[in-house]
Amino acid sequence: MMRGIVMAMAMLAAGLPSTSQAEEAKAQPVLQQGARPDAAKFATLPFVERAVMSPDGQWIGGLFAVGGQRRICIISIFGAASPRCVAVPEMTEPGGLEWVNDDNLLIHVTQLIPVEADRWYVHRVINFNRVSGKITRLLWDAKGQTADDVLWTARDGSPMALIAAQDSIYLGEDFWPTVYRVNVETGVKSRALKGYEDVMHWEADAEGEVRLGYGYSDAHRTSRLLYRANRNDLFRVIDRADDRKREDLIQPVGFGSAPDSVLVIRNDEDKRSSLFDYDLRAQKDLRKLWTAPEGSWIASVIMAEDGKTVLGVRLAGKQRERVWLDPALAELQAAFAKSVPESRVSITSFSRDRQRMLVQIDRADTPGAIYFFDQAGSSLQRISYISEELHSTPLNPVSAVTYKARDGLEIEAILTLPKDYEPKDYGPKGREAKKLPVVVMPHGGPWAQDTLDYDYWAQFVAGLGYAVIQPNFRGSTGYGEAFERKGEGQMGLAMQDDLNDALKYLVDQGIGDGARACIVGASYGGYATMWGLARDAGLWRCGISISGVASVRREVNDMSDSLTGNANRAAWTRMTPDFSAVSPLNFVDRIKAPLLLVHGKMDVTVDHSQSASMASRMKAAGKPYEFVSLPKADHYFTREADRLALLQAMEAFLKKYNPPDAVGEALTKEKGQ
Repeated sequence: MMRGIVMAMAMLAAGLPSTSQAEEAKAQPVLQQGARPDAAKFATLPFVERAVMSPDGQWIGGLFAVGGQRRICIISIFGAASPRCVAVPEMTEPGGLEWVNDDNLLIHVTQLIPVEADRWYVHRVINFNRVSGKITRLLWDAKGQTADDVLWTARDGSPMALIAAQDSIYLGEDFWPTVYRVNVETGVKSRALKGYEDVMHWEADAEGEVRLGYGYSDAHRTSRLLYRANRNDLFRVIDRADDRKREDLIQPVGFGSAPDSVLVIRNDEDKRSSLFDYDLRAQKDLRKLWTAPEGSWIASVIMAEDGKTVLGVRLAGKQRERVWLDPALAELQAAFAKSVPESRVSITSFSRDRQRMLVQIDRADTPGAIYFFDQAGSSLQRISYISEELHSTPLNPVSAVTYKARDGLEIEAILTLPKDYEPKDYGPKGREAKKLPVVVMPHGGPWAQDTLDYDYWAQFVAGLGYAVIQPNFRGSTGYGEAFERKGEGQMGLAMQDDLNDALKYLVDQGIGDGARACIVGASYGGYATMWGLARDAGLWRCGISISGVASVRREVNDMSDSLTGNANRAAWTRMTPDFSAVSPLNFVDRIKAPLLLVHGKMDVTVDHSQSASMASRMKAAGKPYEFVSLPKADHYFTREADRLALLQAMEAFLKKYNPPDAVGEALTKEKGQ
């Protein structure tokens, strides 16, 4: 078996060495004491992203690194066939991947295209057939914005799926998504359900019957849940909620085993996140299936192939992991964890019978490796390191810290320190970190969260000699609804204060030097960088905005999609009463510190014009700036050449304006800071 994997890897591309079980020799340290990181090593693309195992456990589909670029590939685990790879279409960002059967892999994609006088995000899905290597565009003739909502895939091996699509961008009956039954190999479709007014999302059960619909009225900010027991029934409204009154709508996350039961995540009587089996017809709980530990929340549910059996849950909050409720998977997970106690072991994908699976072993300070496991063989076999350049050698130490914002709100942050340094309470593993230069690195979103996962930006910058702190500022996900709501109306205000308070925390702890601090971020983090330089001009020595938003808009916003007709739009519009008042483009005159702008022209998430406009405004105002425009880079820098250009630009800019060594200390004293 392992020989088959090695053969498949070798055939992908030169420069992607694969390893067998006999090659488990200890890797040499990547960073020696006092050494600076090699940008080229950190720029190496992950061996595979979003890997999913086929239902029969014979194939792996994913986004593989081939020749310095991502390719959509299907490889044989047992060497039964040569790898099949296709290029990601230009100006397209691939999203989730899912198998329909053993031959067909669906890939969700996003494009940024001109629509009348604007540019819109358009969501579509393509099918990749492993036998023929053919790509089939599904519902690409739909004239609406969204046509990639896969509700169901056949479980009998046939190439059939239910996909919902909008057929118009104009408000009317074709605006509301219609559900189509689609042959993914041929693209032939038939209508399964005509759209309903205000209903933007449908849910189908394991048999492929559409039984739930979510309606939202943008005008009235009210939502409703529609339900029918079977295809012969009419849909009826079984729950309503008024967003203005903060009412909650029943939101099933799956169907239960009983005829009218669904799975619902909500707080129990002790206000702890719990999973319930809920009777929709009677509108009452049937039983509580599981409760999350205090401080954590159930983010989603992992279902079995039958679409009815709960296998596990994904947690957010203090514990960010998969918890298996299936006894066999729980026992297996415990055995994996026991075998590598200092690492995180995650079962990421498995066959329909759960006998074969993909397992990732990693830590926050190393990208780790991906393994194949067959319960018949009872041993983990490494497919590849995630980074063939960095292997699994620990890099820079990472820890989760908490600090209090100026209003007393507790904020969690991820702290990465240069190798051989440790925070005071981290342990006697190295020198105490004192008065290091600082990089505050806010995440994108803003509805996102930095976690104890490997982050190649943070690791690279820390390796240059900086203390890197990634604050999960108010409004971040993963800490419950109340914490998210703390961000409402606070974009550019308290959300920005939380970033400043992260710097203050490091200074108060003696770790950071407040006079040597830069702010670096991407997407929303890029916005926060530019806004920080404008709002708090005296605080930052420099700033780096990567794919950042300079001019924030209400209706079509680059940081959260167009959201037309979507309930999430209400959340976005609550972030600030006046977007222009917190848009960096309008306040360039306040900026004093040098600003580096990096943006790719192939970005389909944040338009390249955002950074180009900021650069133009900075130039006109005579402000210090540099603009690195990358002609082939996308939002996530998925080409190795673009990653390298980004890291090299970051390194040169930081060293120029905030040197991490004795030169920087001398410069600070010279300027009297």
